[in-house]
Amino acid sequence: MKVFSGIDLNDSFVMSWKLSASELLMELEASIWPDSELYLAPKSNEYTCYRRITLVFSGFTEVRGLYNIASTEGTVDLDGTTDYGNIDTFSKVLSGFLLSGSFGDVEVVGGHVQLEVTT
Repeated sequence: MKVFSGIDLNDSFVMSWKLSASELLMELEASIWPDSELYLAPKSNEYTCYRRITLVFSGFTEVRGLYNIASTEGTVDLDGTTDYGNIDTFSKVLSGFLLSGSFGDVEVVGGHVQLEVTT
């Protein structure tokens, strides 16, 4: 998918997620590489650019397999923030989207996804 060009989801960290009737929001600390329009020069302690982005799924008819964040164990990082690992797989399929990670083996039926940059 063109929107993910230059974004390495396997090296990005899931910071949180929230599901409502109309949206699934996934907050990421995204690993961004020079071929992305979102790329900025890395900070001195980073090997590539990391920026906070939100994956916004909307217009779907159903979301299956998503764990409740309150019952999911995260990892506390040295800076005190908690993350929930990486997005292990992400694909666009005829029925919508499939993605997996410590948040579950998720199927988003229908709809579309967009990226919103938060930092």
